[in-house]
Amino acid sequence: MQNIRSIFLTLAGATVFVAMLLFTFSVTLAVGGILTVLMVGRALSMKMKPVPVRAKANNGKREMRVWNDGRGTIIDL
Repeated sequence: MQNIRSIFLTLAGATVFVAMLLFTFSVTLAVGGILTVLMVGRALSMKMKPVPVRAKANNGKREMRVWNDGRGTIIDL
């Protein structure tokens, strides 16, 4: 009787362990899949956004920039 009970408890423990292992694996796979879909969607949406381009005609001369940084006037020639 004692031997049958220990075999039953061992099998029950192994079954619970395998069930928890499968549950953990499936949750990990599900979270990984969700994160993969989100990352792919973000990468595709970033690729489709137009990037603003600022172009100026450069006729051999640069325009002079003047600004004040709080310590004095800066003139960039």
